[in-house]
Amino acid sequence: MVIKNYVRRDMRIFLSVVALLTAIGLLFVYSSSSVFALEKFGAAHYFLIRQFVYVLAALCVFIVCAHVPIAWCRRLAPYAFLGSLALTILTLVPGLGLRCHGSNRWLYIAGMSVQPSEFLKVALFMYIGFFLEKKKGAVRSLWYGYVPFLCILGITFVALLKQPDFGSVVTIFITAGIIFFVANFKMSHLLTTLAVTLPLAVVLIVSKAYRMNRILIFLNPWSDPQGRGFQIIQSLIAIGSGRVWGLGISNSKQKFFYLPMQHTDFIFPIIAEEMGFVGSIGILLLFFLFLWFGLRLTLAMKQPFTFFTSLGFVIFITLQAVINIMVATGLLPTKGLGLPFMSYGGSALMAVFAMVGFIINFARRELS
Repeated sequence: MVIKNYVRRDMRIFLSVVALLTAIGLLFVYSSSSVFALEKFGAAHYFLIRQFVYVLAALCVFIVCAHVPIAWCRRLAPYAFLGSLALTILTLVPGLGLRCHGSNRWLYIAGMSVQPSEFLKVALFMYIGFFLEKKKGAVRSLWYGYVPFLCILGITFVALLKQPDFGSVVTIFITAGIIFFVANFKMSHLLTTLAVTLPLAVVLIVSKAYRMNRILIFLNPWSDPQGRGFQIIQSLIAIGSGRVWGLGISNSKQKFFYLPMQHTDFIFPIIAEEMGFVGSIGILLLFFLFLWFGLRLTLAMKQPFTFFTSLGFVIFITLQAVINIMVATGLLPTKGLGLPFMSYGGSALMAVFAMVGFIINFARRELS
């Protein structure tokens, strides 16, 4: 009974953190995009209304995922993975895929753009949970446990790199590595994979000029302040301008066409500019609480499927937030990853709400 009470309390705090992050995100989607929206669409609230609709859709996804029987989740996990992988590959087909910012990540369906790779991430971690439960007695076997796991990741990485979406590949790879470690795969297998992967990552970076340019600009953005280094310099100016308490909500200067992608990948600098160091620490604290209580809920799960799936979701969302903030503060090269719950975008928001829904679903089953 005491354990159940702790789980209920952790669920309430976990959901409160998600709700607060989403609400703050709505506020700053409007604040950061209002000038751009007014100039391009003639309505300052254009992106706010769309994001609000996305939040409503995400809530519907959350409710469904929070009530789907676990047996269904387990049974459908392989098919969901294959289906979302097929849709992700379809983005590469001319006439079906929608190209934006140099990437083919969207499908244009019924007048709406959908990013299937976001749902591929949800399905992938569910399939990993399914796989680890099925092979729990063979995880230390190279050919029966480890190599098939690498094949699953390899197929996913190829599909994402063809878009290209190198940032998601990095995030999934680190998350999978943590899951590997927790699942007690052989350390020699993990170290061998890491030894092979690092040179391969270097080759992938060097083979594409835009990736190499990102590394060079990351090392010295002021070498091209009006070109490739412009975005990160403007991001740092926004963060520095906020100082301790910020300029005040809606008082950002960088959103006046200085900082590109200010309501998507670079929403954090606008938050830092308007809310200052104190507000920035508040956002970091919320993501820390998301990680803390997400892991507490995960540790309460007894089934391998629910445990490893939830672990993947919690680590992935937190890691994406960390990478996004590190990119915005100049600590990592640009990756093209949004800030979970806060950046503008429908597919990404629905995907993270699906992950949260499944976590709550699995945690609730522990109470029954």
